[in-house]
Amino acid sequence: MSLDPVRVLDVDPLLDDPKTRIVVCCGAGGVGKTTTAAALGLRAAERGRKVVVLTIDPARRLAQSMGIDALDNTPRRVKGVDDSADGELHAMMLDMKRTFDEIVEAHADPERAAAILGNPFYQSLSAGFAGTQEYMAMEKLGQLRARDEWDLIVVDTPPSRSALDFLDAPKRLGSFLDGRLIRLLTAPAKLGGRAGMKFLNVGMSMMTGTLGKLLGGQLLKDVQTFVAAMDTTFGGFRTRADATYKLLQAPGTAFLVVAAPERDALREAAYFVERLAAEHMPLAGLVLNRVHDSGAAQLSAERALAAAENLTEARIVDQEAGKAGLRNSPDTDDSSESPASAVPEAPAPDAGSPAADRIDAEGAGTARTVEQLTAGLLRLHAERMRLLFREQRTRDRFTSLHPEVAVAEVAALPGDVHDLAGLRDIGDRLAAGS
Repeated sequence: MSLDPVRVLDVDPLLDDPKTRIVVCCGAGGVGKTTTAAALGLRAAERGRKVVVLTIDPARRLAQSMGIDALDNTPRRVKGVDDSADGELHAMMLDMKRTFDEIVEAHADPERAAAILGNPFYQSLSAGFAGTQEYMAMEKLGQLRARDEWDLIVVDTPPSRSALDFLDAPKRLGSFLDGRLIRLLTAPAKLGGRAGMKFLNVGMSMMTGTLGKLLGGQLLKDVQTFVAAMDTTFGGFRTRADATYKLLQAPGTAFLVVAAPERDALREAAYFVERLAAEHMPLAGLVLNRVHDSGAAQLSAERALAAAENLTEARIVDQEAGKAGLRNSPDTDDSSESPASAVPEAPAPDAGSPAADRIDAEGAGTARTVEQLTAGLLRLHAERMRLLFREQRTRDRFTSLHPEVAVAEVAALPGDVHDLAGLRDIGDRLAAGS
């Protein structure tokens, strides 16, 4: 009962193409981005690619499903991958602060780096400043691509509230660190003396209201120390952010928008699609996760509910016209037409005997139990059919608005994914959905 989309996303050719160097899985939170990224990485590795999966998910589900005790900021080789095609799979989880520290250590001498790393302003900035996670994810992507050690990088993007967070945060943070504000704060450190402090106080009065809430009473001193240590040798944030942004626009990059067949998730997916198009980002298609189906789709919800009602009212299900009657009513047709008449009957116990009473009670109880179970199953089927209808209607609304977007559907699993076998299953379903 699956509606064919306007365009079909062919996943395997995308993963097999040596020109595809980066696959970015983006979408709303809770739609299966991490599992999709891991399944794509495993499938590509077992088809001969040397893959690294970069996840931003702090729940560590990716490490568990890949049989790794823990993931960190260093790519780890995943064991148990079928390497008959000479592929490899590596995985890592972004450590936002460690990535920021690596930038400091790479762009400052040891003494200056120690001063920056120990500065309270820097510690607050690197641990939770708005946009830091998104910026560091793109920074790490740029580092991995520059190493040229893997021929495919699969990125699980941060669980942003909107596409604007994912696409704009790196530029916002880069502009902050390389922009007018930091240059303003760096200037007094270079001037020195009373003039410098006077200039610093003027600059700080402009931003105390905003950053003071974040850092508290030590703001002036901490920022002064930070910018003094930072100086001109520590920078290039916006330059690297722009370089990574261009990398995302390059032909070797493919964006996959991940969603569930739910109204809010597909509304967010539509927003991602529109924003990626506006930013000239190469969209490969939509992965629709957790799509439900039924092996008895020919039985509608209405008929299932009617049959359940007939059972609970002790009436015959799907009776033909003119045949209505209670189950226990006497036969009115010619007994020769009844199939039961051709079957020899065993001698019945004498009426009123204990054996007859027991058989009657057991038979009635069994019949009621079967009818109750059957009615319950029919109601469950009706709920499933209603769910399928809602998913179809929501999916149709998306495809009608974006007929240019290729779609691959992944059938829902009965449980969560906990190992490589589960990831393979997701990959198989993803390929089958294409």
